[in-house]
Amino acid sequence: MAGPQPKQFLALEGVPILIHSLRAFAAVERVTAIYVAVRKNEMERVEAQVAEYGFTGRVHVVEGGEKRQESVEHALAALPAEPDDIVLVHDAVRPLIDAATIARTIDAVAKHGAAIVGMPAIDTIKQVERTASGAIITATIPREFIVLAQTPQGFRYELLKSAFAEAAADGFVGTDEASLVERAGHPVHVVPGTAVNLKITQPGDLELAEFYLKQRSSRS
Repeated sequence: MAGPQPKQFLALEGVPILIHSLRAFAAVERVTAIYVAVRKNEMERVEAQVAEYGFTGRVHVVEGGEKRQESVEHALAALPAEPDDIVLVHDAVRPLIDAATIARTIDAVAKHGAAIVGMPAIDTIKQVERTASGAIITATIPREFIVLAQTPQGFRYELLKSAFAEAAADGFVGTDEASLVERAGHPVHVVPGTAVNLKITQPGDLELAEFYLKQRSSRS
């Protein structure tokens, strides 16, 4: 995974990670369209995969950017959405998201306007100060105040567009979509996630995802 191959194109049980993610959302009836933002030099490859795996017409490929925020902004600009429509943003490299979690996220957005999937912290959380000789603990943060953000992250379309516009006007770059909406003063609710909805970032994550996928297949 240290090579030039983008992680979303790596194979998981013989199928590109991106396709697993697309399948999960395509299986949810309330998801009416899917937009994939990718770098310009990857668009042709993704369009070919979309056609190969039968997503033509439902999945649209748009040019993204170098950063997540820029890519999501491009995808939002391409959406033929109404102000109250619900938009979900998902990491392509979280291929094991399940339909039930997607549905719960949609329900939470319909009720609250903004919601993300999050996992409770199980480890003790330490706040630190970085020094020349290493990190020094400055505080212990109670775990009940911490969640580990996952995706999808969902919002009413107009709310998310407005939050992006405010961030762009101020030159603010957030770590995720929720950070922009939080900054705009709108509360973001949390939908319980699972450890299975992992983000594939290291070689061991791919092996773990294959294990979870085999478990899921054996139960179905």
